Amino acid sequence: MVKHYSAVCGVVAGMLLGLSGCSSAGSSAGRYETDYAGHEPLHVFGYPSVGSLETVQEVVWRMADGKAGDLEKLATGDSTAGETRDTAANWIKGFREGARGKVSADFYDEASERQVVVLYFQKTKQVKEISVRVDGDSGWRVLMDESRLAEATEPPAWAPKEPGGAGSVSAG
Repeated sequence: MVKHYSAVCGVVAGMLLGLSGCSSAGSSAGRYETDYAGHEPLHVFGYPSVGSLETVQEVVWRMADGKAGDLEKLATGDSTAGETRDTAANWIKGFREGARGKVSADFYDEASERQVVVLYFQKTKQVKEISVRVDGDSGWRVLMDESRLAEATEPPAWAPKEPGGAGSVSAG
């Protein structure tokens, strides 16, 4: 199992580096390369797709940078602008300090169209559940529907206290 996991991580990392290596500095892949060099990479558990991993990594980086407008751009298309704006502000207010340090991401279930991800902010000991999914032609996006700070910062009751604790497969 460990060899399989390592091989999957190597393939995903190679795909991401391949995307960024063949891009120009102005493209989104070029931005990803720059962001990757300036931030801590996620410590990953489970089996993300290239798209779900990239989106979750960008969510954490936007929280760390305090870039609400850029974080809003990662939202799924079915949220209202006000709700998305409030959620981005709440995530930054609630998790910015933790996102600036080491973060682990536990990717649950398979990632063909959607994936639940639990973020573990090591510096602040906070835990955050997010949901990413393919959003039409927009690619992978994050659901942003937590317009109240208390709702946005509440840890998931079902998630393990430590990353990787449930084998990255949700029950039921």
